[in-house]
Amino acid sequence: MTLGSRPTGGGAAGRDTPPARKRAAPKKKPTRAAHRKAAIAWDRKELAAVGRPGPDVRIVEHTVPVPRYPDVRVRIYYPELADAEPDFEPDEERALVPATLAFYGGGFRIGGIDYPTTDAGFRLRAVDAGVAVVAVDYALAPEHRFPTAVEQGHAALDWLVREAAGLGIDPDRLAISGISAGGNIAAAVTLLNRDRGDLPLRLQLLEVPVVDLTGRHIDLGPVRAMGVPTFLAVRELRSVARTYLRDPGEARNPLASPLLAESHAGLPPAHILTAEYDALRGEGAAYGAALRAAGVEATVVRYLGMTHDTPVFLGAVPAAMRWHRDVVSALRTLHD
Repeated sequence: MTLGSRPTGGGAAGRDTPPARKRAAPKKKPTRAAHRKAAIAWDRKELAAVGRPGPDVRIVEHTVPVPRYPDVRVRIYYPELADAEPDFEPDEERALVPATLAFYGGGFRIGGIDYPTTDAGFRLRAVDAGVAVVAVDYALAPEHRFPTAVEQGHAALDWLVREAAGLGIDPDRLAISGISAGGNIAAAVTLLNRDRGDLPLRLQLLEVPVVDLTGRHIDLGPVRAMGVPTFLAVRELRSVARTYLRDPGEARNPLASPLLAESHAGLPPAHILTAEYDALRGEGAAYGAALRAAGVEATVVRYLGMTHDTPVFLGAVPAAMRWHRDVVSALRTLHD
């Protein structure tokens, strides 16, 4: 008998009452903030392990008002190094540079311009292509669902054109670019721009873009080839759409699924990069075909042996550096 216990009636004399077992408190599910904190920590490790740090370039930030939606932060990465001597005399005007309005990836629900691999990529592209990268820190779902990010992107484009001269940017030499979910937003902003005001855009540069949230163009061949159970991939893709859209029917809206637009005529030329081992490879190919059918110049390049995250692996995979040079070459056409 332990100290302080009493014998019980019934059963063996002197037997102690078994102590009541405490029920374990249910484990709390990680919050979305915790998920994002873990994602940025992982991203930092990924940059150190397989990425390539970006150079120290001149950077400025602005907050752009968005009618009926939250204001959006925009960061401009200029092509000159932060400590470089100016290439003009104090009484001369600084030459205006081309620019691309850029949207990061992350499934509409994680990511941002402060993520280490995203920030490094924008720095490298700015310097190597000789263009200003105007990065849009659009609001994330599910706190801010469709069409918030698209409206923020369009407001950023309108602001960029209006303020271009004061920003040191040439409004006649602009591109729009995006990776993965950012490719979706870039394509949607391009459609919205055509229909609302047709501000000048010379190029749309889309990398592993998702352009059809109905799922009809998902290619599960790469998933099976990598030995990943297809139900896991389908569940993840459905989860992305569910998080971003307020209602499943919104997937048929062309600003959510640019591939489904009634017309792609009048859009700027496109350069689209896809990867062999990526379930989104069919979407990029289909979007390029839709653009060409509408009379828009469009090229689609598929990188064999590569995956969805190829642009991140600049420090480890030679093909990732080739991908980078492909992007840089496309952006350098803005100098023509």
